[in-house]
Amino acid sequence: MAIPTPHIGCTEQGIIAETVLLPGDPLRAKYIADNFLEDVVQFNTVRNMFGYTGTYKGKKISVMGSGMGIPSIGIYSYELIHFYGVKNLIRIGSCGSLQEDVKIRDVIIGMGACTNSNYASQYNLLGTYAPIASYQLLSKAVKVAAEKEIDVKVGNILSSDIFYDADADSWKKWAKMGVMGVEMEAAALYMNAAYAGVNALCILTVSDSLVTHEVTTAEERQNTFTKMMEIALELA
Repeated sequence: MAIPTPHIGCTEQGIIAETVLLPGDPLRAKYIADNFLEDVVQFNTVRNMFGYTGTYKGKKISVMGSGMGIPSIGIYSYELIHFYGVKNLIRIGSCGSLQEDVKIRDVIIGMGACTNSNYASQYNLLGTYAPIASYQLLSKAVKVAAEKEIDVKVGNILSSDIFYDADADSWKKWAKMGVMGVEMEAAALYMNAAYAGVNALCILTVSDSLVTHEVTTAEERQNTFTKMMEIALELA
């Protein structure tokens, strides 16, 4: 397939690593490149969706913003997989807590990703598809977290198409089913990866709580959610 793509300006194969971290915020991608990676090369600036490749503890790894919402990460993850040969895609993002015992700055690893999106309709499945993480990445992430003495919660999350919901209490129905947090991207990432036969995982930091109404600032979300970054970087 031809490169560059409509959304990624990298013109050469091999520049983007087989493992890519995908924060929603391109400035979080820059933060990771500036503070964790060595020998950094920037491979994308199209639409200011910054992408970088460098090394972490001697291993090649890339990081790139994925934007907000299922359509955005659906595009970027598809192009990374099918045009650039990426094999491991790890979303590192923020989420809202749906449970009283899931606190601000807790780290959640998304074993499964419920969704209210119609993204799976493209596959013409005769039923309801359950998007799940790669067990290979999931089990390694849990092990890394334990080694680093980082407490993580592993379970179900919700990938929602709606940020400002007209039904202000709709989240309570998902909470009743044990869903721990709500974000806007993981389900599409898991589906794209499953369809292509590659690995995907979503690691989240709780930025706000629908239960207690606590919130963090945009600057805090960009620069201080480092525990999930430390876990994800070890998965290269």
